Amino acid sequence: MHAVRVELLQEQARSAGLPLHLIFIPYPCSNEEYEKAISSFVEKAKQEGVDCSAFGDLFLEDVRKYREDQLCGTGIEPLFPLWGIHTHELSREMVESGLRARITCLDPKQLPSSFAGREYDTSFLNDLPKGVDPCGEKGEFHRFAFDDPMFQKPISHVLGEVVQRDGFFFADLLSVATTIVPDLKKI
Repeated sequence: MHAVRVELLQEQARSAGLPLHLIFIPYPCSNEEYEKAISSFVEKAKQEGVDCSAFGDLFLEDVRKYREDQLCGTGIEPLFPLWGIHTHELSREMVESGLRARITCLDPKQLPSSFAGREYDTSFLNDLPKGVDPCGEKGEFHRFAFDDPMFQKPISHVLGEVVQRDGFFFADLLSVATTIVPDLKKI
């Protein structure tokens, strides 16, 4: 849903010094297939000694309950460290602390398509239409963090094509580390 290339996720995890576990799901993916894939991963995590899982949910009770229900009886405790933080305060705090991110996906029913690919910064927050959650908590948009104080180095990337697919707008981000740059001497 976030439409971020795997190589960017890998670079992000390396820069943050965190392990990355990829869960592959088919496209399109039914909820049953999704839950089966997640359940399999949760079982593997439990076998590896994981006893809790943190989620970045902020205020949607139904989403929190869904996550709690999915982990119920697994021995893995769901944690919600950001729960209840006011999103207008949190969004400004994230930007002011050094978070840099880019909008990778948006729902045009909630946010104009011109926001796709924009940097998530003070200007972005100031330009949001009334009613749009500044953290995208209601599915208005998704973003990719390319720099943060916890990163060893920023994730170099370039903005690729913005496309509309399945009722959403997606901004393709390309890793500079894996993008083939033409030999300018030959042009």
